[in-house]
Amino acid sequence: MRYALGIEYDGTDFCGWQRLGDNPSLQAALEAALAFVAGHRVDVTCAGRTDRGVHGLCQVVHFDSQSERSDYGWMMGANSRLPRSMAVRWCQPVADAFSARFSARARRYRYRILNRRVRPALDARFVAWERRPLDADAMHAAAQALLGERDFSAFRSSQCQASHARRDLQRLDVQRCGEEIHVDVRANAFLHHMVRNLVGSLLPIGRGERPVSWLAELLDGRDRTVAGPTALPQGLLFIGPLYPRECGLPAEVTL
Repeated sequence: MRYALGIEYDGTDFCGWQRLGDNPSLQAALEAALAFVAGHRVDVTCAGRTDRGVHGLCQVVHFDSQSERSDYGWMMGANSRLPRSMAVRWCQPVADAFSARFSARARRYRYRILNRRVRPALDARFVAWERRPLDADAMHAAAQALLGERDFSAFRSSQCQASHARRDLQRLDVQRCGEEIHVDVRANAFLHHMVRNLVGSLLPIGRGERPVSWLAELLDGRDRTVAGPTALPQGLLFIGPLYPRECGLPAEVTL
């Protein structure tokens, strides 16, 4: 039987989602917890792999098992074995054809920037910090030039293994919420470091160092070397994927 899980995590102390040798990965921690409950090895597939230090609000994974456990049993059994920075939020059976990766129609991220003179203390693991004032309206205006299906080579990591750089960017909103700037991004899929590279190029616009038109120029130029630096990972939160209604998943991950 195939199951889908919704996972939340603080990615600070992990090397990222993907299992990498003996490094502490989110995937390895989850598979070990599920294997304890199942009584056999479990391999999970996720909706989108996150990097070192990046957090997840509702990562979706699927796995297969013939062990007879209730949804509640899978959830609570796994949580009893997971580190405190990781938790299964829900579990439910899904069709055998369901894929956490390939059934997803969109993925969503939020990047949080604390924009004040004083560095963060309580939220230091979950926000980036910019001491200089940022113009959120200018950042938002610049971002709108990137919407649609485009070649995002200018915002692609040199380590990216994707076969091409075309992605459908469906939303890129920047707004001020008190002392924070929120950058909300939605696309059909993302390139390696794409969101952090977009934010890194929006920041000079917010500081007034570059014009609003600069982001469109970077997109057209397709040259990663002239774009802004990669933003820090701790400000990035994977909100979660979105699936067609017929998948029958919770509302928070359903179109």
